[in-house]
Amino acid sequence: MFKIGNTILSDEIATATFACDIARCKGACCVVGNAGAPVDQNEVPILKKAYEKLKSRLRPQAVEAVESHGLIQRNSRGGLELTCVEDQECVFVTYQGDVAECSIQKAWQQGEFDWEKPISCHLYPIRLRKIEDIEFANFEYIPELCKAGCDRGKREGIGLAEFLARPLERRYGKAWVEEFLTTSRELRKKQ
Repeated sequence: MFKIGNTILSDEIATATFACDIARCKGACCVVGNAGAPVDQNEVPILKKAYEKLKSRLRPQAVEAVESHGLIQRNSRGGLELTCVEDQECVFVTYQGDVAECSIQKAWQQGEFDWEKPISCHLYPIRLRKIEDIEFANFEYIPELCKAGCDRGKREGIGLAEFLARPLERRYGKAWVEEFLTTSRELRKKQ
């Protein structure tokens, strides 16, 4: 483990190879699981705005889930998470053929929305957990979700640290990311 600022990171974040391979995984991180994406309290108003803007594009099952359970739910640890359709598919998922896509991110890419997606989604497969003033970051390797991305990262020589530099900068700032990338390169040299 290593520390940058007030964040303690697992070594795997520095040493793993990873680059999303959506053609192979089909957007599995948005549809596989038994809970919704973790959400920060400050993201709730933005997500509500996104839901109202994108509601007409969402799948009927997603709208029904939101109308029945709300957009955001509390999990068993008291944290917030996005509602899912039947405890799997995120309510913001739309499909391009058989590939799950984030409707928020798609609207952002098309210049229709000024926010890309929840930070927990942008950082995946890194998961954050805060205990008091310290944030812990772990590489959450789930083979059915991450294998394709790990394979591509290895094949193309892309480190998880470099692949997630932009969302990490979004979370922590430019100076933090510069220190993180330098530390990650040093840890890889020691392998």
